[in-house]
Amino acid sequence: MTRILPTLFLLWSCAAARGAENWPQFRGPGGDGHSDARGLPLEWSETRNVVWKTAVHDRGWSSPVVFGKQIWLTSASKDGRELFVFCIDRETGKIVRDWKLFDVPQPQFAHAFNTHASPTPVIEQGRVYITFGAAGTAAIDTRTFRVLWERRDIECNHFRGAGSSPILFGNLLLMHFDGSDVQFVIALDKRTGRTVWKTPRSIDFQDLDKDGKPAAEGDLRKAFATPHVARIDGRWELISLGAKAAYSYDPLTGKELWRVEERDQHSASTRPVIGHGMIFFPTGFSTGQLLAVRTGGNGLITDTHIAWRVKRGVPNKPSILLVDGLIYLIGDNGIASCIDSKSGEQVWQQRIGGEYSASPVYADGRLWFFSEDGKTTVLKPGRVFEKLAESRLDNGFLASPAIAGKAFFIRTRTHLYRIEQR
Repeated sequence: MTRILPTLFLLWSCAAARGAENWPQFRGPGGDGHSDARGLPLEWSETRNVVWKTAVHDRGWSSPVVFGKQIWLTSASKDGRELFVFCIDRETGKIVRDWKLFDVPQPQFAHAFNTHASPTPVIEQGRVYITFGAAGTAAIDTRTFRVLWERRDIECNHFRGAGSSPILFGNLLLMHFDGSDVQFVIALDKRTGRTVWKTPRSIDFQDLDKDGKPAAEGDLRKAFATPHVARIDGRWELISLGAKAAYSYDPLTGKELWRVEERDQHSASTRPVIGHGMIFFPTGFSTGQLLAVRTGGNGLITDTHIAWRVKRGVPNKPSILLVDGLIYLIGDNGIASCIDSKSGEQVWQQRIGGEYSASPVYADGRLWFFSEDGKTTVLKPGRVFEKLAESRLDNGFLASPAIAGKAFFIRTRTHLYRIEQR
């Protein structure tokens, strides 16, 4: 423990210092959708403020990650039999490397709305970590493009396709596997791929029929969320959303610290955010709600630590933003809301139009929302709704954007764009 913590603090401080230049994981350097970038373009189109536009073959909703001069992302054939990795030059948009990482003779089913390449990679100096869920996980040397290790033996029936993205914590690669058959969190040694710990979800789903089979073939047991690690009340906590419950674990050992149960929800798909002594997250599909859970809990804390809950306008797929004590969310149906983080009271709510899967970002003092039909809406943060701009690109957004330097790196269904003031 004493050897690990200094390394962790060094890694986190370096990431913060480079926050405006790199976008190393799903939702950026801090995992919360925030960027320190300044001078971003307010508006764009197919012919305005586009530095380059690069076609990306096949299908994938993984977000781009940016480190140094490289951009990495994934795609997959529609049937999931071929899984691809791309390295793209940040300055020119040229594809530096495009290769098939895995063949999958018998791919799992993926819902038409999902793809076989939806988890976002995570990157650091010298290495990028790629996962397609149960279909395979690998570490790649970003200089030589050599596969350093791979795992094809982590079994899980994702039922409708994988969606959870990996994160790094010290020497650990942390991942969710919440399927219809098994549900667990796993930590791999990022240097070797070896399993360090594996912790099953502890909730009793209470969904077995008279034949001992789970309801809906286990569909209500799955989830697609991405974990988040933070230093909370003097201890490291891995905040992790599963089906029907949210958990905190010790990220070094996998020991469960606390659990909040919400039995009416399933398929949690977001990454939680933390601030003001609370953890905020949408609970998932069905009767999804936005919860604020006070920190400092131990054991089952459903009845003791939920500070407030919001039941209207809560997203199923897009993650939320916390900016200066206000929570901003975009419902899947295009209704944007602002919530006071201390009380849970609605500050404003406004329909901005479109349908949403991508998570919003906060950058350059503005809120940015990206719709499935290719519209970007820019709002001014604050207690009064104010729209600043609206832009559009072809083919729509399901992947969340990346920001590095003074540029957006935006993936549509067919292309990756570099958007910058010109």
